[in-house]
Amino acid sequence: MPDPWLLLSSGPTPPALNMAWDEALLEHVAQLGRPVLRLYAWTEPAATFGYFQRQAEIAASTPLRPLIRRPTGGGLVPHDADWTYAVVVPPGHPWYARSARDSYRHMHAWLQAAFARCGLVTELAGCCDHTGQGRCFGGGWEQNDLLFHGRKLAGAAQRRNQLGLLIQGSVQPTPRGLERTAWECALMADPVQSWEMLTPAAGLQSRVADLAEAKYAMAKHNEKR
Repeated sequence: MPDPWLLLSSGPTPPALNMAWDEALLEHVAQLGRPVLRLYAWTEPAATFGYFQRQAEIAASTPLRPLIRRPTGGGLVPHDADWTYAVVVPPGHPWYARSARDSYRHMHAWLQAAFARCGLVTELAGCCDHTGQGRCFGGGWEQNDLLFHGRKLAGAAQRRNQLGLLIQGSVQPTPRGLERTAWECALMADPVQSWEMLTPAAGLQSRVADLAEAKYAMAKHNEKR
């Protein structure tokens, strides 16, 4: 049995704080020494967009506000009814050594298994469809996105540096008849994986507050390109 992963269930959280939590966990995951799964929601509708995208183009393509630049890449993601999560992995863990393509495929295979436990048959996309380019959920998909009845159900974006690996993911539109709590339980039901609740230390919480106030709530960051 491998060491337990850490679980942080944040619940509904303000948009800037959501991005701050994910970045702060990336900064602290080496100290934590184990991967973290964070499950979270949004206190208000918002949209996030990839770190390298141009804010003006994103602003013209969605009415959702606030618009927040993610610490990961990828395209525009609306957060008005989705299920969101982050996986943060320390250096030295097997997930950290995976290529970007392989970690993306591995993440969505995990989600696929969870949906199968809930009775939903999904598939990993074998090739790309660039309809709606620039949007993570604009009608097309990338290789290894998760599809349900021929439509994209789950996508993710990554950031890998010397601190660790951060994967930010979204499920949308959420499947009819399936409760989020049931899906989250299925996500953690892998028989070879165990879990331990993460109680964030004061230093981590302080860093989250600083990042939210001085970075993710600031136009200087969100409109930098």
